[in-house]
Amino acid sequence: MLIAGSRLGASTVDNRIHKKACTITAGSHTVTLNIEPKPVSAMKELTFMVTVAPCDKLPATLLLNLSMPGMEMGKNQVTLVKKSACLYEGKGIMVRCMSGRTLWRVTILSDELKNPAFTFNVRK
Repeated sequence: MLIAGSRLGASTVDNRIHKKACTITAGSHTVTLNIEPKPVSAMKELTFMVTVAPCDKLPATLLLNLSMPGMEMGKNQVTLVKKSACLYEGKGIMVRCMSGRTLWRVTILSDELKNPAFTFNVRK
């Protein structure tokens, strides 16, 4: 499982996202991803919430890239807007893959954060 303090870029699948938020370390930042509703399912509107600490040098918006490792799915990105101190939020959909694959990666596109990624299986 990918846990706080783990190396970024690890391809470890962490399905805890279906029960609770997941946290990783990105350089000198702690990044927590939460997705609602749970369990995280394909073809439903999802709310993506990212908390970053410290967040004083981050912009007012962040961009999430939703992708399937090893599968070209086309561009699927979610703009996250700063809602409070260090909380960003946005809505998006993870589409159902025609091949039946369920493995997804959510990458926060940020030079400051060094593009941290969370990998997990969505529910069908």
